[in-house]
Amino acid sequence: MPAVLARLAAILVAACLLFTSQVLAAPQRAVAADPGYLMTHFIGEGSTNQQIYFSHSTDGLHWNDLNGGGTALRSTVGTRGVRDPALVRSPGGDRYWIIATDLCIGCGQSWGDSQTNGSRNLVVWESTDLVTWSAPRLLNVAGAIPDGRNAWAPEAIWNPQTNDYVLYWATNATLNGVLKHRIYYARTTDFRTISTPQLYIDRPGTQGIIDTQILEVPSGTGNYRYVRASGDGQITLEGSNSILGTWTGLGNLSGIGLTGSQVEGPMWMKFRDSNKWALYLDQYASGRGYLPVPTTNPATPGTYQLPASGSYNMGGTKKRHGSILNLTAAEESRVLARWPNTAVNRLQSYNHQDRYVRHSNFEVRIDPNVSPAQDAQFRLRPGLAGSGTVSFESVNFPGHFLRHSDFDFRLAYNDGTTAFAEDATFRRVAGLADSTWSSFQSYSHPDRYIRHYAFQLRLDQITTATGRSDATFRVTS
Repeated sequence: MPAVLARLAAILVAACLLFTSQVLAAPQRAVAADPGYLMTHFIGEGSTNQQIYFSHSTDGLHWNDLNGGGTALRSTVGTRGVRDPALVRSPGGDRYWIIATDLCIGCGQSWGDSQTNGSRNLVVWESTDLVTWSAPRLLNVAGAIPDGRNAWAPEAIWNPQTNDYVLYWATNATLNGVLKHRIYYARTTDFRTISTPQLYIDRPGTQGIIDTQILEVPSGTGNYRYVRASGDGQITLEGSNSILGTWTGLGNLSGIGLTGSQVEGPMWMKFRDSNKWALYLDQYASGRGYLPVPTTNPATPGTYQLPASGSYNMGGTKKRHGSILNLTAAEESRVLARWPNTAVNRLQSYNHQDRYVRHSNFEVRIDPNVSPAQDAQFRLRPGLAGSGTVSFESVNFPGHFLRHSDFDFRLAYNDGTTAFAEDATFRRVAGLADSTWSSFQSYSHPDRYIRHYAFQLRLDQITTATGRSDATFRVTS
């Protein structure tokens, strides 16, 4: 009997330990499984840095660059550069937009030019899944503003009172004899057509305002449904219970040593697992990019604190004025699968080993001494049309892939069609001229391979030794 009791006691203890371990482990697994955050931003000056970049965080404070720190979307319209991107999700979560300033400093336009005679357009991308984006398009927002000279730092928020979006931005214009930046707004449902722009925020005298972002606050926190942070010489906070209603001044962040002469580009984030927020501010004066300023009540300046040393990490690239989206699990899965840190490669010709596959004005050929070097750089993505295959995505024109059409190659933007996916997909096989190299068999025309002919890339049937050499490449860094 004592032996039986001992065995029963041991079983009971073991069961209790197992139960306890599961209880302790379950919250950790749940936290680890919580979806994270997506930041949309640009990273600096120049044509490459003034594009759309994505970064991901699991906790809202420690960020990892997606796509190996490379461009995620590139503007091919307007000035061919973008800054200050805002990522907008529809209330139903079935549509997304990125809206950005059409501006490329150091790419043929100076700061002075961009203020007095800049683009009156915004650049817009649209998506239904957060990963497959339309080609960029221009939306003229400032053309109807009298003496409107530019359109900067766009944002948008859904307005349940009017069942549409309030799209707002800064324009430098003359009003009452004073030329300065003010915030204007228009209403839209599709970011294709807008209502007549109206003045939204104007500061007294000659004080301009460029950056502002509105946060919707849950009930029970403070006295206002909406709080906005603006760069107007200070980082000014205002509250309202209606987006287009009356706004009340709440103070600024000068009390913690942050003014508009030091920081800009306010960007809100709500922590998923606590009743806390961070107002990210771009340290433009010192060139250090964003830092998070935590608060427990966005409407109360006294609750903001400078972050503790070592409490955050912004990743490998400098994060400049953008926006943050709290992801769902499905969104996060799609985003991380679309923009993994895939290596950057080149394709070296077997029989002309000083030459590499490159694009030039979207034509594809093999050249030596490629400049800029990124024209010959690709990411070998999982094939768009089938498993076990590859597709070649351009590094400096993301979303553009090597695609054959009538057996000729172009660098083309992925339009999401089945035909595009099949024409941009290849099977990597042992090199036809040297098995230690590689050849690439067409997915849609399996009797043909990528080869160069007179240094131009084409898709051919391979029947000769010369053809086999022309169709053999080395994947190299």
